[in-house]
Amino acid sequence: MIVPTPQAQPRPKMTTDLKRSPAKVQMMTDPVRSQDMIRERAYELYVSRGREPGQDEQDWLRAEQEIVSRQNLKNPPLR
Repeated sequence: MIVPTPQAQPRPKMTTDLKRSPAKVQMMTDPVRSQDMIRERAYELYVSRGREPGQDEQDWLRAEQEIVSRQNLKNPPLR
């Protein structure tokens, strides 16, 4: 029996220098639900691009930014 060895997942490329970014970071209250929402939005972005492969990381990062922004509007970060 051949047992596949787990492959390390590539880390997403950071398009923003976090040290210089003025954005405020907020923890999401339910990370599993948030991840599902991000996954669904990333898929919507993929479909809207005509299902063209090769931009999955960009779709994920954009979806994550949109979902986090929406969450921040509902629950502004504490100062």
